[in-house]
Amino acid sequence: MKKLLFLIILIINFYSPAYGSIKEKILYNFEKINNLSFNFKQTIDGKTEAGNCIIKYPKKIYCSYSSKNKRILVSNGKAVVIKSKMSNQYFLYPIEKTQLNIILDKRYLINEIKKLEGRSINDKYYNFSLENKNNVVNIFFDKKTYNLIGWQMEDIYQNLAVTYIFDIEINKSIKEKIFLLPQRN
Repeated sequence: MKKLLFLIILIINFYSPAYGSIKEKILYNFEKINNLSFNFKQTIDGKTEAGNCIIKYPKKIYCSYSSKNKRILVSNGKAVVIKSKMSNQYFLYPIEKTQLNIILDKRYLINEIKKLEGRSINDKYYNFSLENKNNVVNIFFDKKTYNLIGWQMEDIYQNLAVTYIFDIEINKSIKEKIFLLPQRN
């Protein structure tokens, strides 16, 4: 009986995500995430901006940039709006026309990661390169926490956009109304 109990515990531990590959641990961790709140630094075409965001899967995001034009980016899952509070500029895009369609689709990311071989970067990060409609999106995870820590892609103007996220909070209470698209003034 003791041998059987020992064997069962050994099998459970062997198949537990704690003992799996880095990819399995990332997938196990990512599956549990419904939303993320974080600060970010984003470099596009040599210019760096910072701010904070909330992602709610699937396909919803609210970002507030701390730059002088006080820009916000909002997706309700169907469209993306970028609005400058200072200059009153307003841009509306169908989410399918943006790379956010990939970044904000947790189910798609998980399914693609399952098919891909990742690569270790500097023993700190783990990267997956996803190809979609002739575009490549690189997704980065922390090798210690298995959390998403950023992405690299081309934006809608074909500029290289690198986003690093930090101070991550997972599954905190958020208000759904932040994902309502702002109106034009």
